[in-house]
Amino acid sequence: MPLRPAATVTGSLAGLCALVLSAVPAQAAPSAAPTAGAPVPVAHRGASGYAPENTLAAVDAARALGVRWVENDVQRTRDGELVVMHDATLSRTTDVEEVFPDRAPWRVADFTAAEIAQLDAGSWFDPLYAGERVPTLEQYLRHLDRTGQNLLLEIKRPELYPGIEADILGELRGEGWLDRRHVRSKLVIQSFGADSVRAVHEQAPAVRTGFLGTPSVEELPLYARFSDQINPPHTTLTGEYVRRVQALKGPHGKPLEVFTWTVNSAEAARRVAAMGVDGIISNYPDVIRDATRSGAGDAARDGGREESAEAAREEALQESREEELEEAMEEAREAAREAGAAFPAA
Repeated sequence: MPLRPAATVTGSLAGLCALVLSAVPAQAAPSAAPTAGAPVPVAHRGASGYAPENTLAAVDAARALGVRWVENDVQRTRDGELVVMHDATLSRTTDVEEVFPDRAPWRVADFTAAEIAQLDAGSWFDPLYAGERVPTLEQYLRHLDRTGQNLLLEIKRPELYPGIEADILGELRGEGWLDRRHVRSKLVIQSFGADSVRAVHEQAPAVRTGFLGTPSVEELPLYARFSDQINPPHTTLTGEYVRRVQALKGPHGKPLEVFTWTVNSAEAARRVAAMGVDGIISNYPDVIRDATRSGAGDAARDGGREESAEAAREEALQESREEELEEAMEEAREAAREAGAAFPAA
């Protein structure tokens, strides 16, 4: 199981057990809304610090935390199906090398959707998630509609999949995600490829878009023609850069937004919140949300200084959080063993 920093774990024991079991009612909407003025928390590849990335279980984990926005990655199979997968190859997050040992280098584009559907996309993270599958984009969109969540969709490696922008927009249209409600408040499409972002804007002008990266200040007006967001890694960010981005208006006549990634600690979250970012993408979106709410966010904006008492409290909490997580995981595993098939993979 991958290491998950104990200092980032929040929530009650019962909540954590529910989280790892993914026992989430499908119809209930996320319960927690961002504090006014605080950056929007976005669950990176779902809540990937708590469940296997880019799976429906990771969506449910985000929902269990009360996080409305999830980010995912989309690639295309050999037979033209769109699947939710970060890497261009299947080997890191599935058992493809065992199921198809003679198919190296196991590229997504070399497999059919039916073949990918056979793969286990959960066991690498934790045996509790054995049998979790790689979802198609269709399955993912339908699941989000059931949970009431929103989507920051990344077109991954568009240079590998010519025309994928039209394919994605076609899938979104077919699933009702290009109607007014979704386009207005539930969907953003982003990519590292400027040409890909531009293609989305040209083919579906109503859809909000984001460019992943840190264009120079001089280039920003060019990106503002087709991007509603400029989304840099947090390591490149400065307050001045955020202000320069937000001073421009995007293609829909509103100030450009800044959603930064991948921020996984409370300290880093408070730092970028102090710069005025609009959103923070994280494997631990609950940590980001809690760190930037009201008092924490205000303290960062007032100078970004951590008082010694707060630092001492953080240190004292680390051990208790670690123990809480271990107890929760053990209880969850025990419940899963006792329930057997009562908790099938999502």
